[in-house]
Amino acid sequence: MTLKEIARYAKIKGLQLVGTGDFTHPQWLKEIQETLIPESDSGLFRLKEDSSPEPVRFMLTAEVCTIYNYEGKSRKVHHVILEPNLDCVAQTNEKLGRLGDLSSDGRPIFGITSPQLVEEIMQVSAENVIFPAHAWTPWFSVFGAFSGFDTIEDCYQDMTKHIHALETGLSSDPAMNWRLSSLDRFTLVSNSDSHSFWPWRIGREANVFDLEHATYREIIEAIQTKDTKRFKFTIETDPAYGKYHWTGHRNCNVSLSPQEARKLNNFCPVCGRTLTEGVEQRVEELADRPRDHKMANSPGFMRLMPLHEIIAAVIDAASPSTQAVWKIYTPLVSKFGDEYTVLIDAPKEALAAATDPRIADAILKVREGGVTVIPGYDGVYGKLVLSQVETETMPPDKVQENSAQRLKPPLGRVQQSSIGDFI
Repeated sequence: MTLKEIARYAKIKGLQLVGTGDFTHPQWLKEIQETLIPESDSGLFRLKEDSSPEPVRFMLTAEVCTIYNYEGKSRKVHHVILEPNLDCVAQTNEKLGRLGDLSSDGRPIFGITSPQLVEEIMQVSAENVIFPAHAWTPWFSVFGAFSGFDTIEDCYQDMTKHIHALETGLSSDPAMNWRLSSLDRFTLVSNSDSHSFWPWRIGREANVFDLEHATYREIIEAIQTKDTKRFKFTIETDPAYGKYHWTGHRNCNVSLSPQEARKLNNFCPVCGRTLTEGVEQRVEELADRPRDHKMANSPGFMRLMPLHEIIAAVIDAASPSTQAVWKIYTPLVSKFGDEYTVLIDAPKEALAAATDPRIADAILKVREGGVTVIPGYDGVYGKLVLSQVETETMPPDKVQENSAQRLKPPLGRVQQSSIGDFI
C-alpha cells in the first residue's frame, strides 16, 4: 500500500484521480512529500517518476474521527477532508496535533465535536473541504444507528454552512439517500473507502466528472454546486454488497431485512442481544419519501461490481485474491485497457472472444442489473449470486434484487472522464 502501487492499480482500474488518504499521519505525509510532486498550479499531485502525458493524479485527502458526548449520548463520526496544497496540510496537522496523537493511526481520533472540527479545518483555508464519511454505517457515521444523529444539522450545527456533500458508503446508494428531503441540498459522492492493501478494493465506487481542466478547484466547485454538466454520475456497488446493509448479528449468523428486524424489536433470535442495525433499516427510519423517488438536477448513478468479485463468483473461488482469479483478470483487463472498460464498454462479442463465456455473461448481467446480491450485515460483505438455481433455492427474504437506475456513460470510455478517489 504505497503511493506507487496505488497509482499502478488505479491505472489498471481506469481511474485518473485518487485520494492520498491519511495526510494527517507523519509517516504517510513523509511518503507523500517524498513520492509526489505538485502538477503545476492545479492543486493535484502525481508521482515524481511518472513523466507520462496522462499520469494518475492524487488529491490530498484524509479521514478523521470525532468521539464526544452530546445530549447524553456518545457520538462517533468519521469525516473526509480534502485540501489543495501541502501548506494547508501542514497548518491542519499543526492544529489537529494539539488535539490528539496524529501518529497513533491513519485515521486519528479527536475528542472534539463535529462543529469544532469543521471550524478548525475551515480556519486554515476556505478552499479546504470537509464532509461526513460513509454517512450511514452503524458505528461511526453522521447517521449511524448507534452513535449518530438524525440530521446533518444536528451533527454540524452552525458549521453546516460549510458542509456541501456527504459520502454514501458501500451500504447505501443515491436512491436510498434521495428518500430524505433534508439531504436534497447536499451532493452525494462515492468513494471506494479502501483501507486495505487488496487492490480490487480500489475503485469499487467512484465519481465521474467531465472537466475541461482537472484541477482541485474545478472538482470542488462541481461538487459544491451540484453541477451535473461537470459532475456526471457516481459508480456504485449494489448497496446490498456493503458490510452493513441489512440488520444482523455476525456471531450468530443472523441476517434480517428491516421488516424482520422490527418484528423482533432488533433483538437477536439466537442469543437475545441487540442486533447491529443495518443501513437499509436506518434509512427507513428517517425517510420521508417512497422508495421510488427520483431526484431531478442531481448527478445520477450506475451500479457495478468489482471484476474480481464477478470472476470469483463464476469460478466459485474461495476469495477474490486467489491466483485462479488473477489468471483470468489480468489478460482480460490487458485486452481492453482497464477494468472500467471491461465492466462498462466492452461489446458482448468482444468479451466472449476474450474470456470464458460464463464470465462474459456475468459481466453483462452485472452491467444490465440482472444479478442478485445476498445482503451484507454486521461487518460481513454481501455475496454476488449468479446461479439461477442457487437463487431459486434461497428463502425470498434472504436475497435482494438489483434494481439499479441504469445510466449510459456520457463519453463512451469512462476512463476519459472518471475521477475516483478512495479514502
